[in-house]
Order: sequence, then C-alpha cells, then structure tokens
Amino acid sequence: MRMLFTCLGVAGAVAALGTNADAATATANMSISFTISAQCTVVSASTMAFPNTGLLNANVDQTSTITVLCTNTTPYNISLDKGLFGASVSARLMQGTGGSPDTVSYSLFRDSGRTQNWGQTIGTDTVAGTGTGSNVATTVYGRIAPQVSKKPDSYTDTITVTVTY
Repeated sequence: MRMLFTCLGVAGAVAALGTNADAATATANMSISFTISAQCTVVSASTMAFPNTGLLNANVDQTSTITVLCTNTTPYNISLDKGLFGASVSARLMQGTGGSPDTVSYSLFRDSGRTQNWGQTIGTDTVAGTGTGSNVATTVYGRIAPQVSKKPDSYTDTITVTVTY
C-alpha cells in the first residue's frame, strides 16, 4: 500500500509542475539593421581586335563590350582614357610591337554611327547609366580611319576603363 501512495505522489508532483500557474515571461524587441551602399564594378572589358588589313585606305571598324555591375538605382558614368600612347582621348594611338615601332591612330566612340567620341569628361563624352543590380553591357565602337599605311607589325594599346558613381 505504501508503494502505491508513493507512486501516486510522484505522479501528482509531475502533474503539478506542468501547469503554468506560477510561470512568468518577459519580452524585448531586438533591432536588426543592414545598409547597402552604392557600388559599381567593371565586370569585364572585352578586347577590341580590329581585323587584319594591309593598306589603311578605308575605315576599319570593330566593337567591344564593357560590362558593369552597379547596385540597383545607382547612377554611373563610364569613361575611357587616352591609352598608353595617345596625346588625348580624341588622338589615340596604337604602337607597333616590333623594333623601331610605328603608330596607327584610332578612335573610340559611344554610338554606332561613330560620331560621338568616348572620353573622360562626365556629362560631355562619357556613357551614363543607372544600375539595375545585374550586369549591364555597353558597346564600344572603334574605328581606324584612312591614313598613310604603316609598316607591317602588330599594333596595340591599353585603355583604362573607369566607372564613376
């Protein structure tokens, strides 16, 4: 008989602990914050490889692509410098890689008609855009205009692409 009361006593105590009669709670709010800053990056700038030619007695045209990634709604401008050998953004030069190198003049444009020079002055000769949060591709239009033909060689230049935001 004693054992029965002991078991019933333990069961009653466990049942009493399961009630919320004596439980209390407290709450507080926790703030969460995060800031996304305006940011842009040049994802890629493809090589502009003009087709091989001999005489430079007609326009030689080519295109390349600059891909930019900017945060959504961030305004930006893409500028192109004068290159390694040019005197200015309107007088760019490629230099031959052989001994006693020659130079070939060329131009970079913002439009397919090749009338709007691409330079470095925001609001004048750069390409403006607004970020979408995804990659945005912009075409660069290049032209080697007719000029006195140069000696056979490989001609190169390097342009720095800058995104201002």
